[in-house]
Amino acid sequence: MNTFGTIFRLTTFGESHGEAIGGVVDGMPPGIDIDVAFIQQELNRRRPGQSKITTSRQEPDQVELLSGVFEGKSTGCPIGFIVRNQNQHSQDYENMRCLFRPSHADYTYYNKYGIRDHRGGGRSSARITISRCVGGALAKLVLKQKGISIQAYTSQVGNIALDRDYHHYDLSLTETNAVRCPDPEKAAEMEELISRIKTEGDTIGGVITCVIKGCPAGLGEPEFGKLHAALGAAMLSINAVKGFEYGEGFDGVTARGSEQNDIFVPSEGGITTATNHSGGIQGGISNGQDIYFRVAFKPVATILQEQQTIDLEGNPTTFTARGRHDPCVLPRAVPVVEAMAAMVILDNILLRNSAIL
Repeated sequence: MNTFGTIFRLTTFGESHGEAIGGVVDGMPPGIDIDVAFIQQELNRRRPGQSKITTSRQEPDQVELLSGVFEGKSTGCPIGFIVRNQNQHSQDYENMRCLFRPSHADYTYYNKYGIRDHRGGGRSSARITISRCVGGALAKLVLKQKGISIQAYTSQVGNIALDRDYHHYDLSLTETNAVRCPDPEKAAEMEELISRIKTEGDTIGGVITCVIKGCPAGLGEPEFGKLHAALGAAMLSINAVKGFEYGEGFDGVTARGSEQNDIFVPSEGGITTATNHSGGIQGGISNGQDIYFRVAFKPVATILQEQQTIDLEGNPTTFTARGRHDPCVLPRAVPVVEAMAAMVILDNILLRNSAIL
């Protein structure tokens, strides 16, 4: 299961401390202008070392497109790419070679395969999301031509949360601070909390909200291919994600149907709804309204404190993690959430077009 998607497909490869991270995108429509600078910008949003509240690992994360592009346009052939690892400190993980780190994939991966790469988590490292950002950037280039935009932002860190929905914020401010929060005052509070947690050798989690605008009605399937299920599966495949909700989500369970129903009303050239409690999806199919959802991220499992654990032989032991790690994954996860959403939406557009044909 290293491939994501049905028609627009991303296959990824690589490990955190291997030679490179890479992938192959198949199903990219031909004739799309390939803006390499934009793809690199998306990787820059994800890369380490951006600020004092992210890991200090310094990686340029320079993407190299190997195929599928001719004279600046997609050819319809598979687009191969790699991003070379250049700043690994594998020795930082030597004390983890023979033990299982709490709440990591070490134990489960070892039980499944009988072998594991202990350096930075190997294949289970969040560094593998580089490939997702490249695939998502390519999908965004297609969606841009269709007038579809995807914007994610940090809406909560620990107990510091935005208290209003996305309509009340200028989402263009998201990239103006290190936390990627559109509320400057809340962003400053979040950054202070993350910095304090970092000095304690600990970590903190939070929530990312994502808004998809311009999505046409009719995407998704009424049974097992529901659009919200596809988005949920995509988000839950991201490292450290523990929850997904769309529309009103869990907040809507205390309301009555008379309060939650989105009433249909006429609009210029068609039909719309007076409200959007459904989050742009009804019966598993998009209805043309904004699609919005929230993704919960747990605190990063690697903490720079002594912990109890078990070694490969089942003996109790203690260890203290070393190396360079994020005290909070949310700022760097924002572009990953957008990338996964972009690939889901484009894949469903291509699926719908193929069904119509």
